[in-house]
Amino acid sequence: MKFLKPTLTLFLAVSLLSSCGNRRGNDRASAPAPVQPPAGSAIEAPPVAPSSTASAPQVGQKGVTPTGVKWEVLRAGTGASPKAWSQVKVHYHGYFPDGRVFDSSVERGEPIVFGLDQVIPGWTEGVQLMREGAKYRFYIPWLQAYGLQGRPPSIPPKQDLMFDIELIQVVR
Repeated sequence: MKFLKPTLTLFLAVSLLSSCGNRRGNDRASAPAPVQPPAGSAIEAPPVAPSSTASAPQVGQKGVTPTGVKWEVLRAGTGASPKAWSQVKVHYHGYFPDGRVFDSSVERGEPIVFGLDQVIPGWTEGVQLMREGAKYRFYIPWLQAYGLQGRPPSIPPKQDLMFDIELIQVVR
């Protein structure tokens, strides 16, 4: 019985931590359709997602994924494309639709490396559209960002986000 109590405590702690990181869970079940950006915002795109048979993206090309993540090609890339489980090296500039910056590896002067399965769903989905060397602008609806909980103190609940992302390298 002495062994069971610490094991049960550890199991509950791990379960709780795992559920905290699951941004795809309960936020979607009862939430409304993704919020659209205001008219005249930086990205207004037709409801088109790239297909595997489509030609290479061109600068200025715009689209939207099935989950409402809008994208615009700022610079086309020619290298490898990442998968949902890939580790990537990127430079990014994160800001609110009104232009206020909340985070930027560009301003810090140092790109970051991370797994695409470790970030918000909008990044996982959007960065897979890119090739090494590309730079895209993304409009990410709150359901594909930090959802109902936000990421206090810098990102409030139900906050749409924008990112300029440069895919430097698909690490693995």
